[in-house]
Amino acid sequence: MNIRQRQEALEHQILAPFASFSDESRGRAKPEEPDEIRTAYQRDRDRILHCKAFRRLKQKTQVFLSPEGDHYRTRLTHTLEVSQIARTITRALQLNEDLAEAISLGHDLGHTPFGHAGERALNKFAPGGFSHYQQSIRVVDRLEKDGEGLNLTWEVRNGIVTHTKGAWAETREGQIVRYADHIAYINHDIEDAITAGVLQNEAIPKEAVEILGKTKSERITTLITDMVSNGTQEIRFSTQINGAYELLHDFMYSTVYVDPVAKREEGKVEKMVYELYERLRENPELMPNFYLQIAYQEGVDRAVVDYISGMSDEFATRMFEELFVPKKWHIL
Repeated sequence: MNIRQRQEALEHQILAPFASFSDESRGRAKPEEPDEIRTAYQRDRDRILHCKAFRRLKQKTQVFLSPEGDHYRTRLTHTLEVSQIARTITRALQLNEDLAEAISLGHDLGHTPFGHAGERALNKFAPGGFSHYQQSIRVVDRLEKDGEGLNLTWEVRNGIVTHTKGAWAETREGQIVRYADHIAYINHDIEDAITAGVLQNEAIPKEAVEILGKTKSERITTLITDMVSNGTQEIRFSTQINGAYELLHDFMYSTVYVDPVAKREEGKVEKMVYELYERLRENPELMPNFYLQIAYQEGVDRAVVDYISGMSDEFATRMFEELFVPKKWHIL
């Protein structure tokens, strides 16, 4: 037995019966020879971690657009927090930690620059609309590695495309990532909002605080512990904890996520995305050759959506300035 085979055998010894075993994966769209050291899900995790789209997450907005300060979350730090929470839950439930980690690291690869403001703008302008979870699948299937894609396993792809809403993942690990995403963003967004001065700790609903805890750490611990307690039956919160979470969720969406101070710059995002979208549609030659090939094969609109959604905040801003902001010139 090689190292991978020993790890696969070990999974059958230590993981729960309802875990997703690496050697029982539904496989990849393009069959590959197994790695001698890594299991299929370890291999997927590594491919995501080393891809270009993952690196670009460090300069993509999470909630607060272009905040002044080093400690606000970006899309990358959010992704890492989701991964940590998902790994904690899967390990406690004796599920496949490598699968949960791979899904977590890949779940937001298709997110636009400027966070959900950018996503709303592209959804408004793009034919057929736009959603980041569907774009994440397109990134790993079609756009990465110069069009070859990452050729991920079925289970990782299923977890990525179901992480937000609609149908639930068919693996328990994928279902956990969906909850981990919610646990992470609600709690770190509260912390960022308090840091930004748009939320006072005393304003958080007392009913939620009494059940979940006063601090971010306490709330995350309560939510994780509750999920682990229920996870042997199905992946869910208990009724009481779910009610407290929903209260916190509704509070954030009615206050912080619509706060005029926190969102004051987002009105500019739609204008920026629209202008970039229209200019690139009119002049596709402004895009790299890879996207020109997509334009030829799948249409200009598809190529422009792929190009813009892959931009970091900084790259999108710089391109907008190059295309639309007059430059100084000097008389010789």
